Amino acid sequence: MIAKSMESYVKGSSAIRAMFEEGARLAKIYGKENVYDFSLGNPNVAPPEEIKQSIINILESEEPTFLHGYMNNAGYEDVRNTIAEHLNKLHGTRFTERNILMTVGAAGGLNVTFKTLLDPEDEVIVFAPYFGEYRSYAANYGAKLVVIPPNIPTFQPDLNKLEESITSQTKAVIINSPNNPTGVVYAEDTIKEMAEILNKKQQEFKTDIYLIADEPYRELVYDGVSVPYVTKYYKNTIVGYSYSKSLSLPGERIGYLVLPDELSDFENVVSAATTANRILGFVNAPSIMQRVVADCINSAVDVNIYNKNRETLYNGLTEIGYECIKPEGAFYLFVKSPIEDENEFCKMAKEHRVLLVPGSSFACPGYVRMAYCVAYDTIVNALPAMREVMEEVKKSV
Repeated sequence: MIAKSMESYVKGSSAIRAMFEEGARLAKIYGKENVYDFSLGNPNVAPPEEIKQSIINILESEEPTFLHGYMNNAGYEDVRNTIAEHLNKLHGTRFTERNILMTVGAAGGLNVTFKTLLDPEDEVIVFAPYFGEYRSYAANYGAKLVVIPPNIPTFQPDLNKLEESITSQTKAVIINSPNNPTGVVYAEDTIKEMAEILNKKQQEFKTDIYLIADEPYRELVYDGVSVPYVTKYYKNTIVGYSYSKSLSLPGERIGYLVLPDELSDFENVVSAATTANRILGFVNAPSIMQRVVADCINSAVDVNIYNKNRETLYNGLTEIGYECIKPEGAFYLFVKSPIEDENEFCKMAKEHRVLLVPGSSFACPGYVRMAYCVAYDTIVNALPAMREVMEEVKKSV
């Protein structure tokens, strides 16, 4: 018998993963080129060439027992220092290696953060639509997820609802910008006002409220959009970062946390997070990839490839008659379902071998997510199928 707490997870599984697996099934029947799978945020842009060369150089030059051995649970000091200096150069911050904790991707970083901060019955506020795993991560530590409804059509955080939702039990607020699934970037004025609200509520309740910025898509932005660096606006900020998207390394599971000196109870937070990295079973982030990302600290994927996909898909869908906000970052399009039940719309699209993820997976029914980190031909070939689906919808109403 499995744990009762796992039964609902197994039964529900991930709608995103389920659709991805359905795509693999359909590809065997119709051929991969005839299935238009927009389900999974798996980068189709290859990592920068210097990543491969760095791996080779590190394997050939580093002493094997050092390279493959244990290190401080927070990660190699020189790697953490390189990352800190890089952030300082980009954002005008003053981090050192003690502010950086290497993690097993952003997901590992969030679990380390939650393990560090949360007691049972603590509340974690999220803004819908949000990455569905947040709920599971909070539940791992007995915390309650408080969901603020989507602010349609801008999908900027509803700050009035935020202020109403904060209680004496609120321990953390999660923001994800650029956002999955909308591609929206939270404006600087939004971050400033959010910081004012959190500071006021900390004083009111005499508690610490941590702002957790989940930022795996930070570098994937378009049209000159800038993503505010949140530690500059609110002292109790923890930043979670991953190289999964910026370097197309999702399977390597490498990322880091930023724990600024200004955090309340900084020394204990850092000690607890470092300990959590170990006792959660991560022990430390992958050793080779720590050294690779430090060696390639200035590398990046070609965002122009994603931008071409974004423009083609957005323009093509809106010309057909679909409604969606144009994403400023990440590689997702959040499309309003032309019928009320987006799950039914996803079924209709699947009949045309187009795989979409229902918005209810992100606590935002009535929408569907399309991950455009796919081959350009997939987008071009999918648009006629999406037109056919829209024509079916019009005939049915």
